[in-house]
Amino acid sequence: MIKPQTLKGFRDFLPADAIKRQFVIGKMKQVFERFGFDPLETPALEYAETLLGKYGNEADKLLYLFEDNGGRNVGLRYDQTVPLSRVMAQYGSAGSPQVLRAENTQKGRYREFLQCDIDTVGTDSPLADAEVIACTLEVMKALGFENVIMLINDRRLFEDLGLTKKQMIIIDKLDKIGDTGVIKELSEIGTKDPEGLFKIIRESMPSERLSILFATLERQGYKQGKNFEFTPFLARGLDYYTSTIFELKTKALLSLAGGGRYDKLIGQFSGQDAPAVGIAFGFDRIVEAMEELGLLPDKKTTTQVLVTMFSPELFNNAIEIANKFRISKINVEVFPEETKLDKQLKYADRKGIPYAIIAGPEEVKSGVVKLKNMQTQEQVELTVDEVIEKLTSNLIQFDRLIPGIDG
Repeated sequence: MIKPQTLKGFRDFLPADAIKRQFVIGKMKQVFERFGFDPLETPALEYAETLLGKYGNEADKLLYLFEDNGGRNVGLRYDQTVPLSRVMAQYGSAGSPQVLRAENTQKGRYREFLQCDIDTVGTDSPLADAEVIACTLEVMKALGFENVIMLINDRRLFEDLGLTKKQMIIIDKLDKIGDTGVIKELSEIGTKDPEGLFKIIRESMPSERLSILFATLERQGYKQGKNFEFTPFLARGLDYYTSTIFELKTKALLSLAGGGRYDKLIGQFSGQDAPAVGIAFGFDRIVEAMEELGLLPDKKTTTQVLVTMFSPELFNNAIEIANKFRISKINVEVFPEETKLDKQLKYADRKGIPYAIIAGPEEVKSGVVKLKNMQTQEQVELTVDEVIEKLTSNLIQFDRLIPGIDG
């Protein structure tokens, strides 16, 4: 017998959890579309050379790399930015597929996870940066988050100071290890006058590009200090960032999204640089944070009505009722076999289906059905058309909670 189990860092999503995830995806998709972003899907598998050398030495260690049956060196995608850059170079011309990283699992971090990115390619205008940031803030608003802030910096501030990659990585750890920890680690790698460097960074002013970006965000109605703020210690760990970088955090300093400009990455594939900016949402962290804040719908199923099966003789009648509901865009499940009515109703209750239809010989003869509210246990006799009218009204709120249901 094979033991049924998932690999470490990978998960199954049963209906109740999958519905919550689809709820979040639906909300995000609506906002993405309002800002003019179109979907893009890339394969989970890329040539190894496409992935290697784009993220930095530490991130390269997290790639799943192997040789396929054709002897090709391939890897599972680590993020969406590099595949997007490959696509732009390949076709000259975002979406939410899974990405995979061979890293240790912890709260909010898994080896397979959903990553939603939005990117703008082909312009270096600060307006593009502002649109990505504004869209992200609107996504959080649509999901119900109230206390989030976008931290923003310019990588070129570090370049002007002559900082190495190692120094930038240490500086980026300020939230985790504090001032003393940063100064200590800078000293340990041989930084001259680490306290002086720390002071210079802390007193840094926004670059000209950031000043334009901040003014643009303020014209869009966002407030500095409330919705976004200049954070000179923000570095972001990936090598491909070139100037503007940003990270969305909660007041408790939980990171929910991060990104920035990667104006030279596409050129590694095409031989010609193309400006680009984008952000990646930490989808699993967002879902977990929403769960803790009570922002997710408490729904076990997308089915709205169970049509019970009273007897084999009434099978066709049950199917006809279900078809009428479906034509009216009401989600219906027909119980597939004859069994005790109590068992069928217990099934509806256990699955979380809000209504049940009971149509026995007496109801059929009278041209009505019994509509049972599974939460209140109340039931009324109505015609099928009356039930459809009632449910269309009563299920509007249910529909809004479950993306993909037309209400």
